[in-house]
Amino acid sequence: MDISFKNVNYTYQPNTPFEHRALTNLSFDIPSGSFVAVVGHTGSGKSTLIQHLNGLLRPTEGEVRIGDFKLTANGKPKGIKNLRKHVGVVFQYPEHQLFDETIKKDISFGPSNFGVSDHEIEKRIPKVMEAVQLSTDMLERSPFDLSGGQMRRVAIAGVLAMDPSVLVLDEPTAGLDPKGQKQMMDMFYQLHHEKKLTTILVTHSMEDALRYADHVIIMDHGTKYMEGVPSEVFTQKEKLQAVQLDLPEIIQFLRKIEEKFDISLPYKGQTIPELAAELTLLMRVGDEHG
Repeated sequence: MDISFKNVNYTYQPNTPFEHRALTNLSFDIPSGSFVAVVGHTGSGKSTLIQHLNGLLRPTEGEVRIGDFKLTANGKPKGIKNLRKHVGVVFQYPEHQLFDETIKKDISFGPSNFGVSDHEIEKRIPKVMEAVQLSTDMLERSPFDLSGGQMRRVAIAGVLAMDPSVLVLDEPTAGLDPKGQKQMMDMFYQLHHEKKLTTILVTHSMEDALRYADHVIIMDHGTKYMEGVPSEVFTQKEKLQAVQLDLPEIIQFLRKIEEKFDISLPYKGQTIPELAAELTLLMRVGDEHG
């Protein structure tokens, strides 16, 4: 689903002493099928932005479009329940939203609440369990008997069971160790491609934004500060530091290589060990021809 924000403003508690402008003249377009990272420090407006994607918030001014759905300040939008069926949101610590006595019941709750037939839910459950890399043998277990990582996967399976067109990920790897973070992000990346989703990742991790997204939006004090291809945006050190962001570690590594060895290695999604292997090969070839 295509997504667009046009001159969106959002103010919390307007006309009160606690009035706070959270978004200011925010405009951008997200083509269907994109993987977009939204990056910014705390208070930059990221959370307010994503709450507009499923109608939890509506613009104080301006217009938000998600596919055929239109959100404005004037009146309750038509088909808001249908919109939420299409937009799946994985909030921080989604395992805190688990509540039912079995994994199967927890996964079934969302689609059932939106009128999906029992027969269709039965078809979806094995698919979403496979997608989150959990065995269907676990379906009758209590979600509260699982590890933290498994609980998170069950909660994500519940979102996927809605069969969304748009997947919104709000700091989805918070609290996981580095290995768990990579496994979780690799899973989302695979889902994005397999299901041809429009994916919006809200993250503090410059590394994840660089590695997985094809477009990045940098937020600052409720405004769009920068946007573009991650590998281009994340080379602009001075601009990023002006909004308390730093270069991803991999980009810093490449800069140090260039400065020390006068060798240019382009970033193509490599890990640091892969880049180290490339550098070793380049230097070996250089020695042979030296």
